[in-house]
Order: sequence, then structure tokens, then C-alpha cells
Amino acid sequence: MRTRIFCTVMLLVILSFAIPYPAYADDIYVDARGAVLMDVGSGKFLFEQDPHEKLYPASVTKVMTILLVMEALENGRISLEDKVIISRNAAGMGGSQIYMEPEEVKTVEQLLKAVVVASGNDASVALAEHISGTEEAFVQRMNQRAVELGMRNTSFVNSHGLHDEGHYTTAYDVALMSRELVNHSKVFDWTTIWMEDIEVGKEGRFSTFTMVNTNKLLRRYEGVDGLKTGSTNAAKYCLSATAKRGNMRLIAVLMGCPTSEIRFREAEKLLNSGFANYNSVPIASKEDVIEKLKVNKGKERWVNITPAEDVKVLVLKGQESSLQKEVVLPPDITAPVEEGDKVGELIVKQEGEVLSIVDLMAEASVEKAGLFQMLKRVIFNWVTPVEQL
Repeated sequence: MRTRIFCTVMLLVILSFAIPYPAYADDIYVDARGAVLMDVGSGKFLFEQDPHEKLYPASVTKVMTILLVMEALENGRISLEDKVIISRNAAGMGGSQIYMEPEEVKTVEQLLKAVVVASGNDASVALAEHISGTEEAFVQRMNQRAVELGMRNTSFVNSHGLHDEGHYTTAYDVALMSRELVNHSKVFDWTTIWMEDIEVGKEGRFSTFTMVNTNKLLRRYEGVDGLKTGSTNAAKYCLSATAKRGNMRLIAVLMGCPTSEIRFREAEKLLNSGFANYNSVPIASKEDVIEKLKVNKGKERWVNITPAEDVKVLVLKGQESSLQKEVVLPPDITAPVEEGDKVGELIVKQEGEVLSIVDLMAEASVEKAGLFQMLKRVIFNWVTPVEQL
């Protein structure tokens, strides 16, 4: 029986790769050297135009810098209240900046705002040095994280995006790191800021710098709440834009656009097409109890089974009712069981095509019952039916 279930699942997995995901945007062209549109929930790419061409990202680089800051905040390595002494190296960065002086002090949150809102190169380097000691060490982590995310055509040489021949990425790879970043919902506290003042300089000679968000879509496109712009003479105009409507969040990446306005216009074109044609359908949350599974020889008799992650699938509008959900689980499991052990799978299909396969896991650990507890349980099971007569 288990062999039959395993073979069926493997066949469905093979079919899921054999059947191409339907594309709605074959007739769309955008004025960019590379572009993609991604559905965040499913990770599906809905549009690709030269997605793997290696291009200069300019300040879109900072998506990775911000991601590493968010991860350092979540794992407790740094805090928003940390005081950062601005180094001469950080203060000396050219390009977009907030004009900090060497040895002035800023909090991590102030620097993060400066990166997200004003695209401050000086703030990017200051954060890199605070997290890793040197910008060079931070860049090593940037490249390591890129490999972990499957960014196969990316090479970072700095944390800010100022031009360097060896510093490049692709529209496809930018979407991958952007998707990872938007999973940190706290980042929207800063990406949605349109304008904010910050004091810069040392005590006694402060000046006010007004930070204005470079992402003009915040003010003109419904649902946009991030993410990052970038431009240099070599990179032209780049953008990673994210918008959410209803259950669906999309990411549009444009690289190498001729003008600033064109990057925003073409992003709107891609986002409009995605929202008009598709719907993201929630199937299950990682907090949902899919089933209670019997545990043989366990201290507890039952364990809750939950998905390893939130499950969303993307479908063409009007086809939501054609989705089918299949739960593949054994009739029982045997102790000991560790929290997070995989015990089955949740398969989502549409007209025979597999759209998603997610692991089902034990929500809690279950230790093996001792001899006395097992004996007590056997006696109880033997006596109970008599008492019920």
C-alpha cells in the first residue's frame, strides 16, 4: 500500500515538471533589458523577458543588504536600538547618501530607513560594518545567501550597488531575493514611508536631511508597498516593485530601462496583467491542523499534523473551483516522534496537474511510552468494553 502511494506521488511530481505553467503574457513586451513578474505565494514566474541576462543592478543591490539586516534582527544578532558609529569608510561613499559625518552615531533603525527610503550608500556600508565587521565580510555573506536562494547568475562586490564590472545579477535572481525579503513583513514599516526627516551630523552641528522615497509607484499604483529602485549610467533604470491585492502579492522586476518613468510604467503594465488574469487561492496555513494521527506506543495517543509552510496556489481567474486537495498520510505512526518529522504530504491538483506538494509534519514530539504506561493502557482497553455493557 505504501509503495503504491509513493509511486503515485512520484508520478505526480514528474507530471508537475512536465506540464508547463500556463503563461498569459506571451504578447507582452516591456522596454527593459531584463524583466520578470512573479507570484510570491506560489513562486511561479508569470512573465519572463531575458530573465537570466547578467545586468548591473545599481541600488536594487540593497534588496540583499536589507534582507541580511532583517535576518540579523530576527535572529537577535542586532537590534533596532543598536548604536552605530559611522566609519570614515561609510561616510565617504558617493552616489545617493544622507551625508553623515565620520564618528557620528545612528541607530540601526535610522540607518535602515535611510537605506530603504533614501537609498543611502553610506547607510548601507554602516549597516554592513555593524553586522559583519567589514563591508568585505558582509559581501561574502551576500554572495553566500545568493547561492542559498538559487541565484545562479549573481555576483556582489559591494553592499550598495555603485558600479563595478564584477557586480551583476539578473531579473530572475532579483525576484528570488525580493520574494525572500517580503516574507519579513516588518520591512513594510519602512518601504511604505514616502517622506521623513532625519538629523545628520555630530552633536552641536546637526542639519536636517529630508528623505524622499525613490519608488514613485507608492503614490500612483494601488497595492504597492515596496520595494527598491536603482540607477547608474551603466545600469540605466532598475526596479523591484511589489504590490498586494486581496490574497495575491506580485513582484515585478525591470532592469536596464531607458528612463525612470519607463521603469514605473512597465512595472504597472506587468502588475496590471497579473492582477487581471490570476488569483492566489489559500489552501492551508502552517498553523492549520490537517489531521490528528494515532501514535502507537507513545506517551500521547495522538499528534496534530500541520503543513510545513503556508500553502497558496495560483490559478486563472474563474478556475478556483477546479482545485482538488489530497492528503497522503499513513493510518498511524510509531513513537518516538520528533517535532517537525515529516509524516505525509498535502497535494494540490487542478484537472490532474500537480500545482503544489507540501510536507505534512508532526506538530509536537511524542516520547515512547514506558512499560508501566503500556501495561496500564492494555488493562484499560481490556476493562473498558466490559464496563460499557
